[in-house]
Amino acid sequence: MDSQHSHMRQSHGFSQSAKLFDRSRQSLAGGVSSQFRAMSAPHPMFYSHAKGSRIWDADGNELLDFTLSQGPCILGHSHPELLDRVTSALHKGQLFAGQHLDEVALAEALCRVVPCAELVRLSLSGSEASHALLRLARHLTGKPKYLKFVGHYHGWFDNVSFSVSPPRTLSNDPARPVPWGGGIPASLADDVLVLPWNDIAAVEEALATHADEIAAIITEPVMCNQGCIEPAAGFLEGLRTLCDRHGIILIFDEIITGFRLGLGGAQGFYGVTPDLALFGKAMGAGFPISALTGKREYMEPFTRAEVYHAGTLNGCNASVAASLAVIDIMGRDDAAGYRHIWRLSTRLRDGLAELSAIRPDLRVQGPGPMFHMGFSKRVRATTYDHVLDYDKESYRRFSLGMLSRGVRLIERGLWYVSLAHEDADIDYALAAAKETLQDMTQ
Repeated sequence: MDSQHSHMRQSHGFSQSAKLFDRSRQSLAGGVSSQFRAMSAPHPMFYSHAKGSRIWDADGNELLDFTLSQGPCILGHSHPELLDRVTSALHKGQLFAGQHLDEVALAEALCRVVPCAELVRLSLSGSEASHALLRLARHLTGKPKYLKFVGHYHGWFDNVSFSVSPPRTLSNDPARPVPWGGGIPASLADDVLVLPWNDIAAVEEALATHADEIAAIITEPVMCNQGCIEPAAGFLEGLRTLCDRHGIILIFDEIITGFRLGLGGAQGFYGVTPDLALFGKAMGAGFPISALTGKREYMEPFTRAEVYHAGTLNGCNASVAASLAVIDIMGRDDAAGYRHIWRLSTRLRDGLAELSAIRPDLRVQGPGPMFHMGFSKRVRATTYDHVLDYDKESYRRFSLGMLSRGVRLIERGLWYVSLAHEDADIDYALAAAKETLQDMTQ
C-alpha cells in the first residue's frame, strides 16, 4: 500500500468474488458456511491469501484488514512464529484423542494469566463453551434458569438464542425472550430471563423475585457484538455483589474480550473476577479453540464426571500450539504486543472520531483493541435500544467506500487491530475514511 497516502488504492472491482458466490450457492447453503458471512456487502467476498495486516481477494485486490477474521487474528495473518509452531506441532501428529504435553502447558498458562482460572477445560467453539458452563451452573446451584442481557451473543445453540438482535418493537419488553430465528423450541424461553444491559437496578429488582430460580448470570463484559458498549461504572461490580448475595454463578463470556484487552481479558482489565469464564477467538489466533475456565470449586463437577463435557477434537494439536504462541508472543517483553495494539487502536479510534467534523453524526466508542463506529444522532450508546438508533444504511455506504479504497471492514461497525498493524496502516485508514466521508457528504 502507498504509505504516503498521496492517493487511495482503488479496487479492481469484485467480479470474481461475485462469480464465485454464484457458484458457491449451488453447493453451499446460501453460498456461505456462517450466516454472518452472508451479511457482507456488496456480496460475500472470496479471498486467496493473507499476510500481516493485509488480505487479498479473488480479484487480486490487496485490502488493509480491520476485520481480522471477525476478531481471532490478534497476531495478524500468517504470523511466521505462529505458523512455525503450529507446523511443528502438526509434524508430531494432528490429533491424539488423548492428553499431550502442550495441552497441559496451555492449561497451566491459562491458570497463570486469567484471574478466575484455577481449572480449565478445552473445547472448540464459543457456542460449545457457553453451553457447557450454563449446564455446569445449573448443576452447581440446582436452579433451572439463567439471566442474560438484550443484544448479547453467547453462541448459536438453542438455549442461548434469545434476544440477540430483537426488533425495537420487541426489545422494549426484555422480560419477553425473543427467539433468534426459526426452529428454537418455545419451551426454552421459560429457562431464560432477559434484561437490559448496564441497568444494575433492573437486575437487582429481577433477582428480588427470581433469585431462587436463577443459576447463572452470563454477560459479555463489554457488549462487543452490539455497539461495543463498555460496562457502566460499577455495573460489573454490581453483578458480582448480587451473585454473591443470591448464590448465583457469574459467567463472563470473554470470547471477544479475552486475549484482546490483555492476557487477563476483561476481568483483568476491569478488575472484576467472575466464577466461570469462556474464551476463544484471539486465544487461538485463527485456529479453532475455546476454553472453559473457573474457580476450582465450581469446575470440580467436570473432574468428578457429575457434569459431562466432551469432544473428539478438544485440545487438538494445532490449536493448542497456536494458543501457546499467542500467550508467549503477546506476553513477551512485559506484554509489549498489547502496548502496541492499544497505542495504534486508540490512535485509530480517536482519529476516526475527529472526522465527525465532516459528518457530525459519526460516533466511535469502545475500549480500543476493538471498537465500534457508526452514525447516530445519539451522542453515545449505553444499551441495546441505543444501538437500534444507528443509521445502518450510512455505515453500509461507508464500508463500501472504504472497500473501494482498499480497506476491509465488518459491516456492523466493529473494528479490530492486530499486532501486525503499523502506524502507516493507521495513516492510510484515516485518510481513506476522510475521503470516503467527504464523498458521502457531497
